[in-house]
Amino acid sequence: MSEQEKTEQEKIGKKIIQASELDPKFKYEIIQMHGGEKLLMCFQCGTCTSDCPVARFSDSYRPRQIIRMTQLGLKERVLKSNTLWLCAACFTCTDRCPQGVKVADVIRTLKNIAVEEGYIPPVFKELASSILDTGYAYRIPELRLKKREQLGLPPLPRGNPESLAKLFREMELKKLLEKEGE
Repeated sequence: MSEQEKTEQEKIGKKIIQASELDPKFKYEIIQMHGGEKLLMCFQCGTCTSDCPVARFSDSYRPRQIIRMTQLGLKERVLKSNTLWLCAACFTCTDRCPQGVKVADVIRTLKNIAVEEGYIPPVFKELASSILDTGYAYRIPELRLKKREQLGLPPLPRGNPESLAKLFREMELKKLLEKEGE
């Protein structure tokens, strides 16, 4: 295949799979984990994608494609993919799968592995950092707090970052966030 053909393939979203990318043990790792047991039962009917509310509004999010890449052993490609994080965890895919594949659980498992291996999208790192600092997912600007006071609204409840920091330590999440910042 010429370089021009490769470029054209990539432009239309079909990235060429290299043999060096394949990890034949990956699917077996997943089926050993809770929720991933029926991964190999998926026969790619597409029900998960056709019923997915996120896939309706996204050109890139396709649960079926994530499952297939996992079956093929494209571990790094799946774990580095930002589309993996678009799952709304609504379980529509799981509820409708004719083979009983717990698609949402497989995707959750893949996200957990991605985090363990340091593949965390920047937006989630930012949210986690804010939770650690303030106890809230988003930092509330001082101007907004003053505006609430001017409008006679009650003050927002205080976050509990100390308690959350303890939870993060127990889950070793803080270490992962710090490792990524290096």
